[in-house]
Amino acid sequence: MPNSLLPFGQRSAFPQMPHLHSKHAAADIFAPRSLLKPINPPATGARNMSSPDRLPFSPEVARCRRTSSRALRACFHAHPSGSICVDSASRWHLTLTGLKDAARLTAYFVAIVVGGALLAPILFWSAHAVAAHGVFPVLAKYDFDTFFHRAILIAAVLLLLPLLRVSNVRGLADLGLGPNPHWLRDVGAGVLLSVIPLLFCGALLIALHVYSFRHVFVWPRFGKVLLAAISVPFIEETFFRGIVLGILLRTGRKLLPVVAVSVLFAAVHFLKGSERESAIVTWVSGFQSIAEAVAGFGNPALVLSAFATLFLIGCILADARVLTRSLWLAIGLHAGWIFASGTFSWLARRQMVALPWLGDNLLVGIIPLGLAAVTWILMRLWLKHDRASPV
Repeated sequence: MPNSLLPFGQRSAFPQMPHLHSKHAAADIFAPRSLLKPINPPATGARNMSSPDRLPFSPEVARCRRTSSRALRACFHAHPSGSICVDSASRWHLTLTGLKDAARLTAYFVAIVVGGALLAPILFWSAHAVAAHGVFPVLAKYDFDTFFHRAILIAAVLLLLPLLRVSNVRGLADLGLGPNPHWLRDVGAGVLLSVIPLLFCGALLIALHVYSFRHVFVWPRFGKVLLAAISVPFIEETFFRGIVLGILLRTGRKLLPVVAVSVLFAAVHFLKGSERESAIVTWVSGFQSIAEAVAGFGNPALVLSAFATLFLIGCILADARVLTRSLWLAIGLHAGWIFASGTFSWLARRQMVALPWLGDNLLVGIIPLGLAAVTWILMRLWLKHDRASPV
């Protein structure tokens, strides 16, 4: 017999409740007015009446309330273990993928250095043998260090395709790059943001007699500056910020890949072989050039004036690539720096040595370091305004 039909004294303290599935209970409690529907509702204004006139007790209401309470606990009880396992697995997968990509890149750069060191003597001997027979005699004037740098570039190009294959890079999307409808505006803005501060600094240095105008301008040299300002940014940005940084960014992190690529970018431009020419070139001459280049880190003034500036420039270029998800702004900045520095060196010559404040050009020294920081701030402000304004 149902508990609600028994006399009040014979009712159980715990009325019988039918077994409800959680989804049925959830449906009941979300039904309209299922919890608040009274039995024999009183007239309006009877809320403050005495207890005999209050809403009568109903077992059905109590049963419904107990059911709804259990249903709420069943529906909204959190089970975080599954989510935590999924998140942990995802983080572990990203970390493992990042470690694999980092290992591939490390092996790639080691292969470049070793391959370039072994290839450089072959290029040197071959070029001088050809020049000795009267074919391209101009090759005889180049020293071993020039062939060493060319050998590094050749090894980097030859090993690039295997790196992309083992890294499963099949398109720009795999490197975190996408189409940029503002590419021409980004290139122009990058050139202006890098050229204007450098040329302003150059004019100030001439006014302070740190530099003076040259009496003769060698126009073929200016042509080389233009060629470098056009070609070098495309090559280096595609390699450093496009491929290397794109592979490292697949870990889901940004700071560590940006720092790593900037250190690599600075090291490649900072490391230079010995200025003295060796009369004898052997199979180990390439490795000797590497050792002499690394020895440059032992000079604190040179590191502060050159490496720090190159590192900051690398960070700015990487930041431009990450913020725009394209290479065009970084290409514009890079082209502007090469053009401004090369043009100023073509127009003026240094009157005094001012290390570590100023080096051989406007891209070396503490002063260029500050100018690069100003360019970074201006770039950030421009991007904030440009991307916020309607197209």
